[in-house]
Amino acid sequence: MTSVLRVEALTKRFAGVTANDGVDFDLSSGEIHCLFGENGAGKSTLSSCIFGFYRPDGGRIFVHGREVDFSSPSDAIAAGIGMVHQHFVLVPEFTVLENIIVGTQKSGWRLNAREARRKIEAICSEYGIEVNLDAYVWELAVGRQQWVEILKALYLDARILILDEPTAVLTPAESQTLFRIIKAMCAKGLSIILITHKLVEVMQSDRVTVLRKGKVVDTLRTASTSADELARLMVGRAVSFTVSKPALAPGAKVLEVEGLSAIGHWGEHVLKNITFAVARHEIFGIAGVADNGQKELFEVLCGVREPSAGSVRLEAEDVTGFPARALMDRGVGHIPDDRFREGLVRQFSIADNLVLGWQRDGKYTSGPLMNRAAIGALSKTMIAEYQIAARDGAVPAGNLSGGNAQKVIIAREFLHASGLLLANQPTRGLDVGVIEYVQTRLLEKRAEGFAIVLASEELSDLFNLADRIAVMFKGEIVGIVDPRAASVEEIGMMMAGNRQAAA
Repeated sequence: MTSVLRVEALTKRFAGVTANDGVDFDLSSGEIHCLFGENGAGKSTLSSCIFGFYRPDGGRIFVHGREVDFSSPSDAIAAGIGMVHQHFVLVPEFTVLENIIVGTQKSGWRLNAREARRKIEAICSEYGIEVNLDAYVWELAVGRQQWVEILKALYLDARILILDEPTAVLTPAESQTLFRIIKAMCAKGLSIILITHKLVEVMQSDRVTVLRKGKVVDTLRTASTSADELARLMVGRAVSFTVSKPALAPGAKVLEVEGLSAIGHWGEHVLKNITFAVARHEIFGIAGVADNGQKELFEVLCGVREPSAGSVRLEAEDVTGFPARALMDRGVGHIPDDRFREGLVRQFSIADNLVLGWQRDGKYTSGPLMNRAAIGALSKTMIAEYQIAARDGAVPAGNLSGGNAQKVIIAREFLHASGLLLANQPTRGLDVGVIEYVQTRLLEKRAEGFAIVLASEELSDLFNLADRIAVMFKGEIVGIVDPRAASVEEIGMMMAGNRQAAA
């Protein structure tokens, strides 16, 4: 097949750290080529060099046989390369049409929206993409927003498309639709670079390049390998995709939520009459596409959002509306969905992040000052116990990969919680090796007698870990199922709002 993109010996360094080390990579016409590797393996850095975000420190990039030297993403776009980011770059207050065409007109003072509309409608018709061009982006479900990002790239005539974790916010059915359309695009000559940590998606590619510590481990024909082999190449050891979950009888109820409702920042109802209970030795799973109320539910349960109605009881005590400090003192641990924005202070050291929220506890103070010796000893113990890849506790949290940052949060919350764990998207964006680690740790806490509320957009998490799964849609629980009897398809339909599946 004809090569449309070739990377030779690409090297990129950041402050003495080599993110890409002599990387060779090529992309053929009409191909889906997957970049696969652990957090920090160099996937995003490589794609950012290809798209012009970064300039390589060494190596060469060729597009359609011509060597290029991109100084910005606009250069890459002009060369026919588009990128769909994991975190959407959209203006919520603009319409779909406006988001697609903003900044694209190169001459004239008046925007030719009519011609742009015709072109976008033709693209939608060609690939079977359904989206209302006149809808405001804030009105769209996150799955629809994904299509807006893809249409932006296609509108700019991209022939090479980089997709960064494209199904992170999609239901199983939406993911299937996306891959059907991706394959239709490739059949028409587009070429796709796919970045994903989901092996089921990796296996739908034509080829896969495995990166580890900035270097290419191997490039394989996907049809000639297996998920087990790719996972082994990625982390350097065998990885188990299922964890052993022993049958445990639920103990006393720890958390009881009754008729819980909450109002959002714009006066909208973000939670509507939520009712459930969780007992000791139980993991209560919550499934749902992003932005369907999971985050707001966790905010109420950990004390950072006031409920508008309903009650929350912890160990039979009414704690409705209690602030976060009071709930922490009662043994509630919280793993937030955004590890760097809400779980850690990037500028603080690992040691300081391990006692964040507990820095005034007598174990970590010496009179009015922090006890640096005690905190240092703690960090040394936690780094070893939780296998955090860092030189010592003085390393800033912002220097850690996503997986190691998540381990710092888990270490802190497991250390200080005593009865209830709130885990919101604990494996989001992590590679299979760290996912296996996180799942094992959560099951250990279940065995110890903790009650755990686990929200995850990864259905594999919920089927591996949960004793019951509640599905949320638009702020409501549309049904609660037994994962031993439910199917991915059934839960996927419920995630799209199908209440009949919950019966």
